[in-house]
Amino acid sequence: MAQQEVRQRRPSIHDVASHAGVSAATVSKVLAGVTTVKPENAQRVFDAVERLGYRVDPLASDMRRAKRRIIGAIMPEFESEFFGSMVTELEGLAEQRGYTLVAASSRESEAREKEILARMHDWRVAGVVLAPVRNEHGPAAAFMKANGMTGVLIDRVLSDDAFDTVSADSAAASAEVARMLVGNGHSHVLVIGLAEQAATVRARLEGFRTQALALNPSVRIDVITSEVSVEPLRASLRDYFARGERPTAVYSLLLKGTLVALSEFRRRGWHCPNDISLVGFDDAEWMQVTWPAIAAVVQPVRQIASEAMNLLFRRVEGAVGPPTARLEPCQVLMRESVGSPGSGPHSGGGDRQQPPLS
Repeated sequence: MAQQEVRQRRPSIHDVASHAGVSAATVSKVLAGVTTVKPENAQRVFDAVERLGYRVDPLASDMRRAKRRIIGAIMPEFESEFFGSMVTELEGLAEQRGYTLVAASSRESEAREKEILARMHDWRVAGVVLAPVRNEHGPAAAFMKANGMTGVLIDRVLSDDAFDTVSADSAAASAEVARMLVGNGHSHVLVIGLAEQAATVRARLEGFRTQALALNPSVRIDVITSEVSVEPLRASLRDYFARGERPTAVYSLLLKGTLVALSEFRRRGWHCPNDISLVGFDDAEWMQVTWPAIAAVVQPVRQIASEAMNLLFRRVEGAVGPPTARLEPCQVLMRESVGSPGSGPHSGGGDRQQPPLS
């Protein structure tokens, strides 16, 4: 009869203890991973958990803790493969440590970013991985500092005075793109992008400009950027070409810009690389299967996520000391969208990989 009652409701930790013949405190220790419990008692607890179908209520168990076993992740958006893959990686890494990941999108809004962060503070999350809308000086990072939250900043930051940071080495990657384009004879390059205030976007631009001018002081570099929305960028690009400007190559500092550029090329009947070369920062499946395949800078999503979580859990576990700034090397994939001015398409197919930048 007692067994039937247990099955009719959600089993409790006391049910597990009774079934295993141990105390509720012992069950709690076993499920928390404490290794001082006798092996035979631990096995009885595991057997009882499986037999009863017991599941830990994370919110109830966390009520006894100052911080819950929850990690927050705030990304600017989930539409891009980069941020979608980042959340997937972070989730797996959190679960490996017995934490649950709660992810939200700021939708490129600083006000929403701060609102989500305030909620996570109310939920007493153990820590937050934040990819800020603009940079480390935005309201979200300020809120985290003011409220003593544990966090790591990723992607659109290079360093911070309060939080550990992890980003792709944008400057080195862009320098490699400059070597690739200038080495192929390009002397007039248009660089396009969004969110110019983001530290990483500035690093991409300056990394490209510095290396290109070092290789060819007479190279002409035009720049078109806009804030957040692609529509102003699309309009500016259209006006630029309407004035008769004809760069031999376009370097897009982010994925959305690559799509905008390719769309404008096709609207004008231009083909890569015969009429114009194209390189994009960030890679996506469609860039690999379209023809010609688009040359791209591939960001190390897995490495960024892994390093971010390692740093975050060090802080969660009490590590102190000045914040660290990590830059992970990217990989530049030379594809068929890049050629020498007037030389026609490359021969052959597939990715021509440059080694990871160090």
